[in-house]
Amino acid sequence: MNPVASIPATYGRTADGDLAALVCDIAYAAIPGARGLRVATSWRPGKPMSEWTRDDFYGASAIVGDEAGFHDHIAEQVQHQTELRDLRRKPGSARVSTPWGQSQSSEIYADGVIFHSTASHGGFKLDRARNALMPVALRVLGGWYEEDAEWAKVATGFPDLFTAYERRHAEKTLRNYYPNCWEATNDRFLKPGESHENDRRLFGEKHARDWIVVSAIRSDEHPGLTDCIARLGGVRSAGVQRRFLVPSGEYSAGRFGFVIDEARHREL
Repeated sequence: MNPVASIPATYGRTADGDLAALVCDIAYAAIPGARGLRVATSWRPGKPMSEWTRDDFYGASAIVGDEAGFHDHIAEQVQHQTELRDLRRKPGSARVSTPWGQSQSSEIYADGVIFHSTASHGGFKLDRARNALMPVALRVLGGWYEEDAEWAKVATGFPDLFTAYERRHAEKTLRNYYPNCWEATNDRFLKPGESHENDRRLFGEKHARDWIVVSAIRSDEHPGLTDCIARLGGVRSAGVQRRFLVPSGEYSAGRFGFVIDEARHREL
């Protein structure tokens, strides 16, 4: 059996000297930045690659370490576009009312699995039969799954309808935003550092009785110090707040908030 032909990628250099590639109608350029190469994207630039400039790009898909990383990223996009072609998703014609407003366009992934886009947001609608087939840990009552994070539940429940690239992103999204769902579908507990939301929960449990900064500003009255407003457990709705001075060189908001050390940080 002959292997499935991949969608081709064309490589070259832009007018700015940046490494570039074209996959289907999507243009990519590796633009140097502080953290490596920013992979900028554009749709149908409409001119030869050698005439592309940085002003022609308006999106970004990744940050890679070097040109080899750029080639790896493009290879991933080639695989993604090839698999998309073979999935044969179809444009839908129905315009329906969604939780985010009237749908303006739709895409049919399979019978009973339709993605709807609105003026402001979008997401999947699973019909009753499809939603009943979703694992209980992933199922959303009513069958609407919004596009920012809940889409990952659909990709996890029906992996054959998604590309390998989409499945990798779905796994990461589910793990970071719905750790309980991830644990239920993977039959193991997450370790610290594996999930953003799980780490947030662990931080909250550990510091429930600590004063966490919710607002901070460098103090004009006390040079070199940061004026911090803290609430118990970092809960903004908590009734009591306290003010502390923290050395500016020490203060950093961190991932989930700065923890006040009552023995060292002076209260105002």
